[in-house]
Amino acid sequence: MNLSNKRVLITAGPTWVPIDAVRVISNIATGQTGILLAQKLQKLGARITLLIGPVGICRLNNKIKIIRFKFFDELRDIINKELRAKKYDVVIHSAAVSDFKSGHYLNSKLSSDKIYNLKLVPLPKIVRDIRYRAPKAKLVMFKLEEGIPDNILIRRARESLLAYRADLVVANEIHPDYKAFILDKEKVYSQVNSRKRLVKKIIKLI
Repeated sequence: MNLSNKRVLITAGPTWVPIDAVRVISNIATGQTGILLAQKLQKLGARITLLIGPVGICRLNNKIKIIRFKFFDELRDIINKELRAKKYDVVIHSAAVSDFKSGHYLNSKLSSDKIYNLKLVPLPKIVRDIRYRAPKAKLVMFKLEEGIPDNILIRRARESLLAYRADLVVANEIHPDYKAFILDKEKVYSQVNSRKRLVKKIIKLI
């Protein structure tokens, strides 16, 4: 695909879900993969919209449209709005989306001198919304696991790819040394050991 003037939507960074009026459930994602992808793809002439969660200062080329979000519901609403309003050629869903929300949200602040049991309820998969809203877009999704052998990581990633009808999936593991696999429904294209190599390979495959 010639990326010149192609519309690319990228999600990046963590998402929050509220526990009470001041506390949230979050994760340690930095958004760096999505930021690198946005920078490199823009240099290749793509028209980038970057949806980025609550990370630090993010200074990018002013040709990259940046939309900030914090909460899961915000991200889901923005994605649905963007995909209804515009035709995107590529969607790269690299955000670390929350998998759970609190079963009981409190509008006020929980008392800090009591013990509480937190019930976690599964959230909808935003990647399903993406494929529904953009059935013809090239879709790249991410699958993160922990403490499993590579063959099981790859198998689970491929199962997710098939379930959500993505074109490519990045399978990575929580590990001191960065490691990720890029695959589709038939082939494992690469194992990479840095974000820069991952970004370069994803762009080549797109």
